[in-house]
Amino acid sequence: MTRTHQSHRIVQSENLSALRQLPDASVELIYIDPPFNTGVTQARTRIKTVRDADGDRIGFGGNRYRTEKLSTAPIYPDIFDDYIGFLHPRMVEAHRILKPTGSLFFHIDPREVHYCKVMLDEIFSRPCFQNEIIWAYDYGARSTKRWPAKHDNILWYTKHPTDYTFNLNATDRIPYMAPALVGAEKAERGKTPTDVWWHTIVSPTGKEKTGYPTQKPIGILERIVRVHSNPGETVLDFFAGSGTTGVAAARNGRASILIDQSPGAIELIRQRLAASPVTRSISQ
Repeated sequence: MTRTHQSHRIVQSENLSALRQLPDASVELIYIDPPFNTGVTQARTRIKTVRDADGDRIGFGGNRYRTEKLSTAPIYPDIFDDYIGFLHPRMVEAHRILKPTGSLFFHIDPREVHYCKVMLDEIFSRPCFQNEIIWAYDYGARSTKRWPAKHDNILWYTKHPTDYTFNLNATDRIPYMAPALVGAEKAERGKTPTDVWWHTIVSPTGKEKTGYPTQKPIGILERIVRVHSNPGETVLDFFAGSGTTGVAAARNGRASILIDQSPGAIELIRQRLAASPVTRSISQ
């Protein structure tokens, strides 16, 4: 894959005021992962372990380690008295900013998705609703009083009901569930995904983890970026958080505009983009 040198604009700002400064029809793709209105404050503490004979934990081979607190990841309140009232003006701006063939991907959870879809139907129109993608994962605690909630919802809307960017051949391919039924050639090639995306969460112990409390996997974002934009185009994320949208854009030859009001999030985004290939960042 040929990668071009693209710029990435990082904006520390309240996002509604920043959106109102962006020109009409200026970006091809918008992905957002807004607060889910969970009613709690989102935070995560970063730690590291250091070999210490008097340490507080035992590791591999019986060696003792000392736990050191590095910092607290960016913290934000996830509590809204009027959640749809908070989102609505931002979605109106998103619609204005999208190019005629552009797409919005709105990442939310099952508790709020139905309210959000009604709002987006009003702004984008029902014919511009294309898919509800189910991101399914299997990690974490399991309820014994109801079926465990192990998925998020991603609503895909387009600016135009039929004329939009959709490069299916650019997607990654996934294994067949019954490869013996399709033959060796097809099984080796794999199949294109459906609207149910099985993908693990960011591993708490993996290299991808940044410590940001709501970080989403790079694999999910890369699939969206590759299929719903073209090299050289611009991707916007105005709840930028850990910066995964910008990293996915950088890896695939797209520019990005990343907006967040948290100083901690902005610093994390700068660090991640600096470590990404073919990246030039502009901070505001």
